[in-house]
Amino acid sequence: MKYYVVADPHGFYDELILSLREKGFFEDEEPHRLIVCGDALDRGRQAREMTDFLISLAQKDQLIYVRGNHEDLFIQCMLDISGKGVYSIASGGSHHYHNGTWDTMLQLSGMSEEEALQSPQEMLRAVMRSPYYRILLPKCVDYYETAKHVFCHGWIPTADYEYSPRWREATFGEWQTARWSNGMAMACKLGVTEPGKTIVCGHYHTSYGHARISHMGSEWGDDAVFSPFCAEGIIALDACTAYSGTVNCIVIRDEELA
Repeated sequence: MKYYVVADPHGFYDELILSLREKGFFEDEEPHRLIVCGDALDRGRQAREMTDFLISLAQKDQLIYVRGNHEDLFIQCMLDISGKGVYSIASGGSHHYHNGTWDTMLQLSGMSEEEALQSPQEMLRAVMRSPYYRILLPKCVDYYETAKHVFCHGWIPTADYEYSPRWREATFGEWQTARWSNGMAMACKLGVTEPGKTIVCGHYHTSYGHARISHMGSEWGDDAVFSPFCAEGIIALDACTAYSGTVNCIVIRDEELA
């Protein structure tokens, strides 16, 4: 099977489509799928376009959607709106506000912030009616595995930052923690990799690996490098699209597991 793999498009639909087009995704006549290694929404302004596109691929069995920490934040934001109240979210001091989850809620609901503040329960109902919540989010998986690769968001679950051969049996809570991991640090500094396979991940900006591990460019300066970071046992993809304006895409041929 041929896989086109991206991570962290964060609602930047145009940038995702440009990257896929440059790799030949839309002209490819071979059987192929898109793997999204988490964080499909938040920060960008095209949540609806991103949702519609990914659903269209899912309907053709061309999508593998790996759950990221922002998928978890989406659910937590809905719970917090019901519990803590909408003003605590929209005030600007909430992590939901800074991470873009609140804005995603507004985009998916089709409501203005003023309307949402006046009718938070109606906003929640609108979000729950959205194709993202009803159709796309339930398709998320914690990881996807092929013969030679493991695809996840942050990293695979560990046992106190050491490799655990039982990571495939991890609980949902353990996966939640792993989704926040810096895969480049886990692989290159702590030596946590999957024997015989390469882990493809997102979540953490690749300029970290280029700057701090490969000593190429700075992490955030004009010379920062946001291309895919590759080392023994890892390919990291998060281009920090909101900052760099690009979405990394790689193409992998690998055998599906039985």
